[in-house]
Amino acid sequence: MSEKLPPGLYIVATPIGNLSDLSPRAAETLRTADLIAVEDSRVTAKLLHHIGVKRPMAPYHDHNADRLRPELIARMAHEAVALVSDAGTPLISDPGYKLVRDARSAGMPVTTIPGPSAVVAALTLAGLPTDRFLFLGFLPPKARARSAALAEVASLRATLVLYESGPRLAASLAALCEGLGDREAAVVREITKKFEETATGTLSELAARYADAPPKGEIVIVVGPPGEAEAPAEADVDAALREAMTRLSTSRAAAEVAQALGIPRREVYERALTLK
Repeated sequence: MSEKLPPGLYIVATPIGNLSDLSPRAAETLRTADLIAVEDSRVTAKLLHHIGVKRPMAPYHDHNADRLRPELIARMAHEAVALVSDAGTPLISDPGYKLVRDARSAGMPVTTIPGPSAVVAALTLAGLPTDRFLFLGFLPPKARARSAALAEVASLRATLVLYESGPRLAASLAALCEGLGDREAAVVREITKKFEETATGTLSELAARYADAPPKGEIVIVVGPPGEAEAPAEADVDAALREAMTRLSTSRAAAEVAQALGIPRREVYERALTLK
């Protein structure tokens, strides 16, 4: 007989495709939880059937989270409440962080049972730098908001990870190309499932590939960081310095040009001294 879980909140990562990826600890937590907060009870019911149990479930999603959260926290005082998403690690692109925040504020124990994550899995498949990355979730559907979102991260020297749907994939890849430049990228879909696929190339190549053939399944886009910028020509630095020094002191002119051209201030200042 399984040992009863102590009261509190349990964050349980679930498979992103292959049900065999459910960890033994996650399975045991789901078997013994008093209540499971779920995105979709139909999806979680299939997972529970896989491990041969039935447990009480309560839908917890964007539309009811604010209303249901106080009730869940009240139950944590004397029951073990597990939080799951439809696939992968909870809190990644869902409202779970608010439940964790409020549970901690109420003094409830919070435990994580780590496991699959589509973000991390896609990074392992893409063959792009992984030392620094940023998860962007879904891009805004409207063009203006999407452009603004990409402008915020265009200069960030990090790999970008996004979720996307099949019908929007080609348009999003084209928008990424326009907003970030034609970077190396990967489209990873159906991770851990029978038809898992990783397509690599530049953003423009991938946009063309999917323009007339929207893929099915869960999709992750991974975009490589920007390349190293070419150093500005000496003549360009001199021209910028001469113009700036008509308005500013030598020191301030050097600072302005260094920031604008992305080169060390000390080098620009030394060059400015030779032009005085």
